[in-house]
Amino acid sequence: MAADQRGSDLPTIARPNGHTRSASTVATEQDSVRTKYAWLTLYFGLNLALTLYNKAVMGKFPFPYLLTGIHALCGSLGCMFFYQRGAFTLTRLSDRENLTLLMFSTLYTINIAISNVSLNLVTIPFHQIVRAMTPFFLVIIYRVFFGKVYATATYISLIPVVAGVGFATAGDYYFTPMGFVLTLAGAFLAALKTVVTNRIQTGRLKLSPLELLYRMSPLAFVQTLVYAWFTGEIDGVQKYVAETMTSREVMILLTNGAIAFALNVISFTANKKTGALTMTVAANVKQILTIVLSIFFWGLAVTWMNAIGIMLTLIGGACKVELEAKQKKNPAPTVQLAEVKAAS
Repeated sequence: MAADQRGSDLPTIARPNGHTRSASTVATEQDSVRTKYAWLTLYFGLNLALTLYNKAVMGKFPFPYLLTGIHALCGSLGCMFFYQRGAFTLTRLSDRENLTLLMFSTLYTINIAISNVSLNLVTIPFHQIVRAMTPFFLVIIYRVFFGKVYATATYISLIPVVAGVGFATAGDYYFTPMGFVLTLAGAFLAALKTVVTNRIQTGRLKLSPLELLYRMSPLAFVQTLVYAWFTGEIDGVQKYVAETMTSREVMILLTNGAIAFALNVISFTANKKTGALTMTVAANVKQILTIVLSIFFWGLAVTWMNAIGIMLTLIGGACKVELEAKQKKNPAPTVQLAEVKAAS
């Protein structure tokens, strides 16, 4: 009786469907939302920093595959450092699961390769508008392969996010037939990569971000070296090292790699905590914020159409965040399949 009385004294919050939730449950959900926003904020900050840093580095170190290899190498070294200090433990994986991770790392490097190749066959505005369609590809992947359906309002909120990038990057849309196919394939693979990243961390494997990076980085490093060899970057960097490389530039590259390592850990963690769709929307918003920073730092000229695009994407991103917060606060009641069968 006393136990029942104590239980009835717990503060509860009424919901429109008649159910109630305890104050502790509401507080936990609010903490979860704040945690997601914190990880997204870190993701935005480091992503923008690395984008601007890469822009500066590539001006003097024009080897994109080798730069990606440096990122993978720094990821391996960083994960080894934290592993030696007990920050995470390794999960025992089967041969099939190890093969899954090998395919995952291959997906990452192929996505980078296709993006770089397609840039030579299409204009940058066309490349950006197609890549902005990644959220649409993602919802299709979830619908076809996982049977997941989002709320109608979520689909509507994606329209200004994607259209806004198109307006903001409006320019000379030119592409070759092969460039069109490769750019479209790159957007699809980017969506697939985001989905797989989330599934590996939240599905059956449930790998932590550090363990996932620890297992993937060495494979990605070897694969980027192979790409660099096929594209002639190995020969080019040998000449660069002999004629141009200084200790200062070595430190610049290592700092770039360290930022990339931190971004990968934060990106994987944010993906795990916020979901794959939110990450693709965040990537579109990041494109817009990069344009905004370019206006201030490099005096980028912006037309009225570009300005409309910037506002559309920011409004769409804000709507997506607001919808997610409302869904967390008032989740729709779900009916299990077993309950439906029992009722029938």
